[in-house]
This record gives sequence, C-alpha cells and structure tokens, in this order.
Amino acid sequence: MKNSNIIAVGFMLFAMFFGAGNLIYPAALGMEAGTNYLPAILGFILTGVGMPIVAVTAVSLSKGGAMELAGRVHPAFALGFISLIYLAIGPFFGIPRAANVAYEMGAAPWSGGVNPGALLVFSIVFFVIVFLVSWNPSRLVDVIGQWLTPILFLSILSLVIGSLFLPSSNIGTPGEKYSNAPFFTGFIEGYLTMDAIAGLAFGIIVITSLKDKGTTGQKEVTKQTVKAGSVTAIGLGLVYGAIGWIGVKMEPLGAYESGSMLLASAAEMMFGTVGTMILGVVVTLACFTTCVGLTVACGQYFSKRVPGMTYFRVITGITVLSFGVTNLGLNQIITYSVPVLTFLYPIAIVLIVLAFLGGLFRHSAYVYRGAIAFTAVVSLYDGLQALNIDIAPLSSFVQAMPFVSLGLAWIVPAITGGVLGGIIEYLKQTSSYELSKEKG
Repeated sequence: MKNSNIIAVGFMLFAMFFGAGNLIYPAALGMEAGTNYLPAILGFILTGVGMPIVAVTAVSLSKGGAMELAGRVHPAFALGFISLIYLAIGPFFGIPRAANVAYEMGAAPWSGGVNPGALLVFSIVFFVIVFLVSWNPSRLVDVIGQWLTPILFLSILSLVIGSLFLPSSNIGTPGEKYSNAPFFTGFIEGYLTMDAIAGLAFGIIVITSLKDKGTTGQKEVTKQTVKAGSVTAIGLGLVYGAIGWIGVKMEPLGAYESGSMLLASAAEMMFGTVGTMILGVVVTLACFTTCVGLTVACGQYFSKRVPGMTYFRVITGITVLSFGVTNLGLNQIITYSVPVLTFLYPIAIVLIVLAFLGGLFRHSAYVYRGAIAFTAVVSLYDGLQALNIDIAPLSSFVQAMPFVSLGLAWIVPAITGGVLGGIIEYLKQTSSYELSKEKG
C-alpha cells in the first residue's frame, strides 16, 4: 500500500478524533498544571492518544469489528453495549456537543452572542453539510484526509507560532488538582475526549477505507491500521502538547474560567480580530470533521443491525436527531450525558485491553465476563454518583478499592473478575478432560 494512502487514512482518523474538546481540554490542563505540565500532559496523551489508537487496532484484530470483540462476553452484551456507545458518541451527545461548540466559538462571536434563534439557523446549515459529506463514505478519506485536515493543521500551526511571541513570564504553580499525582490526573482528564470509546466506532471506518484502497487479508489490515494510527498518534500528540503549552504561557497573564476562554484570549492577543477568526475556523473544522466521522460510523453500524434500515435512512435519522438535541443547548446536553459516559468508559477500556491479552487465555468467555461484570459494578456506581444517586452498600465497597482517589477504582475489580473467570475456565477444562478420560 502506498505511503500516501496510509498518510491520508491517518489524517482522516486524526480529523475524526480531533473535536472541539480535544482543542479545549489540553489548554485547560496547561493552565491548571503549571510547573507540573510535563507529567500531566503525558498522562493526558496516554488516554487521549494512546487508548484511541489501541482501540482502533483492537477492532482491526477482529473480523467482525467491535461487535465480535464485545461478543466475546455475550452476543446480547455486544448488541446492547456497542449500540449504547454509538448512540452516546453520536446523536445523544458527541455530535450535538460538537455542533454546539462550533456554534459558540465559530459563529456566536460574529452574530451578537449565543441565542436560540441563531443556533437554530447555524445548526440547520451545519447538519445539511454534515449529511451531504456523510452521504458517500467512500469519499471520506479524500474530503477529510486530503483537504480538511491540512487546513486544520495550518490553522492550529498559526496559533502555535503566534504563541511564541506571547509575553514571557514565570510559569504558574500547579492548581490543587495537579499538585499531587499530576500524571494520573492528566490520565483521567484524557477520558473527557471520549476518543477511546469513539475508537471502537471509528475502527470500522478505517478498515473500510484501507480495503477500498486495496488492502486485503486481516493481518495486512491490522498492519496498515497500526501505520495509519501512528500518523494519527504523532499528529495528536504534537497538537496536544503545543496547545497545552499555550495554556501554560497564558495562565500568568490573566484569569480564565475554561480552556475555550483561554484560547479565545490567546488568539485575540496574538492576532487581534484575525486571531478570533482563526480560532473560529479551527474549532468549526474540528467539530465538523468529528460530526461527519460519527455520522458515518453510526450509519454503517445501524444499517447492518436494524432490519430494513438502509445507510441513507440511518444517516438521515442521525442528522435529524442530532439537530434536535443540539438545540437543547450545550449545558443541558452535558448534564444528562456525563453519567452515561462515566459508566461506559471503564468497560470500554477493559474490553480493549482484553482484546490484546486474549491470546494468554484463548479469549475465554469466562475471563471476559468476569472482568467486564466486576468493572460494570464499579462504573455503574460512578455513573449513579454523577446523577447524585448514592447506593450505600456499593459505596463502602467502592471506597475501599485501591486507586479510588485517582478515579481508577475499577482496576482491581476488573483484574479480580478476570482471574476468577480464568479459574472457572480452568476448572471447566479440567472437568471435561477428566470426563473424557473416564469415557475413554
């Protein structure tokens, strides 16, 4: 396969992963981490870059994609969990969030601020274009990989170069969140990108794109996926590091409530009104490419799973539903979606890790079921906590777990469940062997 094709697919994957949140969160991290920036951004890159690429690779290892991967637990689990992931990162949260951020940072500054009427007009135009680009997924690499991603890179590069001319000052002290264990705090902050979950959905798009360009055979598909993913990882890592450094340099110059406000001030400080326009272009392109990628992923998934639903019908439904949710407003979307994502993310991580370790236990269903079941108990508790629902019996159990202060209480239960599943598998195999000996 030509290197130019691998780079194009890598650029496409970069653009689909790089939404507005991926621009804002590193800036906020740099602002808050201060002198602890390096370990914090390394933790962020591990989950914000490493896990998504690993997720895409894990999907390429399975002939049936994410469904086969989750099906190792149980077919019913696969259908429910993967469908919930697509709905969460698609029309229920991911797409509407991206569209709202595109409006608030790309259009609102030029239309008299945020208001429902302007959001309605913007979202109509935005989703019509998303629908048209998503209509023909075979052209996705050409449209995004060859055109939109270079524009996105150049826009970001202009901000990074401009940051070199920001006034020099002493780097601020770390905020409370990053004063202790900055690496693990950055690791948890990487969850906010939602890219590890999205990787399970985007994997099938990458595989389809590689096959369209002549790649055949599962081993070759996985090999080319790793190469394309490496291009994506390098791009994302460099961009996150650069944007985070802008946050570090801006923190001593003023007080900012969020990463978006910091970047807006930085753009205006560097380039004036032109800077605000550049930031608007960056955010709008980032959001647009993510929305297209998610719409295509949902279209390809549900058209195969729902009888009688063609790809055209699904993407029509996805864009209409996303349009409706978008007009609820950003704050309301985040409020009802965070508990769902808190529940899904640890389960997705464990599933991805098991895909790579599966050879050690011959992908035993018992190991998968044990690890996922124990993880789900803890992640369900965390999701309910996000809804301010406290379950006393679970509370004492979860609070006793190691790493709970780091937000990683699910790790030990996941390992414990997997080990118990392995013991059950061993006992079952031993019992079968003894039975066969008796019969023989």
